[in-house]
Formats: sequence, C-alpha cells, structure tokens
Amino acid sequence: MKHLNKIVASAALLAASTLAAGAEEFRLGLITPPPHIWTKAAEAFGAELAEASGGTHSLSVFPAQQLGNEAEMLQQLQTGALDMAFMTVAEVSNRAPDLGAFYAPYLADDIAHAGRILRSETAKDLLEPLPAQVGVVGLGYGMAGLRQIVSRGEINKAEDLAGLKLRITPFTPILDFYNALGAAPTPMPLPAVYDALANGQVDAIDMDAELIWVLKYYEHADTIVQSDHMMFPMVGLVSARVWGGLSEEDRAMIGEMIARHVDSTIDSYIAKEAEWLEQIEGTGKSYKKVDASFFGDAIAAWNAIWSEKTTALDALRATAAETR
Repeated sequence: MKHLNKIVASAALLAASTLAAGAEEFRLGLITPPPHIWTKAAEAFGAELAEASGGTHSLSVFPAQQLGNEAEMLQQLQTGALDMAFMTVAEVSNRAPDLGAFYAPYLADDIAHAGRILRSETAKDLLEPLPAQVGVVGLGYGMAGLRQIVSRGEINKAEDLAGLKLRITPFTPILDFYNALGAAPTPMPLPAVYDALANGQVDAIDMDAELIWVLKYYEHADTIVQSDHMMFPMVGLVSARVWGGLSEEDRAMIGEMIARHVDSTIDSYIAKEAEWLEQIEGTGKSYKKVDASFFGDAIAAWNAIWSEKTTALDALRATAAETR
C-alpha cells in the first residue's frame, strides 16, 4: 500500500489534466498464449474485479498479441486506447532504461532469489517514475522463469553460439548480452518462434522453461542449455490516462488487485520451474547445465555497457546480496 500511495501521488499531475473516463469495461492485453501463467493471472484478476465491484466493472483479456505486440500495446496504453497490460519489463525498459538493470546476468542465484529481488522495495521504487517517464502506472511485478538456451545444433561452449541466429525478445539488455557472445541476436515475436526454430529460420532461442516445455520448443532442438542466466520480470500496467480518470476508491481497489495477481505468478514459477526443467531434461535431448563461467568475458562486457546506462544496477545488486 505504501508503494501504491506513491504511485497515486506521482500520477496526480496526469490525473489533474485528464477527463474522467468513467469506463466500466476495461481491456487488458498480453503477448502470452491462453494457457500461460500470466494469462491465467489476468483472467483471475478480471473475475475478482467483476465480483468486488458488484458488476460495475468488467475486464476483457486479450492474450497472444491480439491487440498487437508489446511495443504497440505500450503505445496504446500511452494514449489511453488500451486500459491495462501485463507486460514484460523488457519492453518497458526500452523507454525506462533503469529497468534494464533487472537483466544483469546472474543477478539472481535461482528462481526463488529472483522472486525476492522483485518483491523488494528497491524494485518497487523503480516503478515510481513510470507515469511521467512512460505514461503508464506500474503496480507490481510478476515474472516468468529464468532464461535458458535451446539450439538446433550441438552447444558445448559459449564459442559455439558465435554467428548463430538466436531468437531474443526485442529489447536492449539481452541484445547487448548476445552481441557480447558473438551470436546474431534476432528479435522475434513469441507466436513466430516455434515455426522459426522448426524450419531453421533461427538456429537457437533464448526462452524460459515453461514455454520450452509447454509449447514444445524442445522438439526441434539438439541441445538445451540450462544456464539460468537472467531473470525475466513482468509488470502490471495501467494507462496513466485511464488511471487519472478513476476514482480514488477504484484506484485503490484495482491497484491492490493487479499487484496481488501479478505477484501470484512469482509463486507459480517458483513452484513449477524445477518440474519443467526435469521434464525437458527427460526428453532425451542433449542437456547441459552451466554457470556464469560458461559465458566467459560476455558478462563483464555486459556489466561495462550497463553501468553506463543505468544508475539502478548497484542498488539492485545490493538488494540481491541482502536477499540471498
């Protein structure tokens, strides 16, 4: 609630210049498919919102990029054409570079540690500039699993990634990481990934364990590298224009609900990550577990780049050390 009160205050100027929308039917967009944990959390939020408001408010959830990719949805949030989104922090970091600090390689020791970092006051403080900086209100974090590498070819060392067309989520921190490795990072929307890996349009992908298993990316892989090299946060967003048109009571209710439902995804991944990885390992594919030493100088190169781009890196590292 302390964080929510700060968000209300930081959005006050926007609210003062925004006409009350009076919207009762909200729209929430995501890039994830219907079975995904994020989508399920959005649907649970919608059901609770309708019940708690006595039917005054309702929520339509649009998964699988039905409203566009994340860059397009972020633009819609900024104009008020879209009310809400559960969005990768990756996309928001393209507009708010301090959020890129979450992608420091091996910032988190494991999935549970990633959750503790995201639940910290340091992490929450990074949301406060978003209304003025990006035109959205960030109400809390969720996450997907830690990042792994799936390759159509054999991978025994980091040098084997050199020159490979490797699918990434289109954002700068991960682009810098794979450039440092000498790979050819290839931004690609999630719905295109399975066919791209199957037909050789890409040689490898950077992905979390849930989607590797549930969407069967392993079917077109020779090697799965369990590297756990980055966390992958999500953030619950409301358009600052829409937020400004809500009553104080609705802001309090919606803010608390979104924060709680995105936070619930953290517990889901902590509970399920090990099982997914075990199932992937059991597919019979070449399965390698590596640590930070596997990536050689690429981590130091990333750190050098991002120490110049954000002032948040030291604070998040201190929080990571405190929450081990």
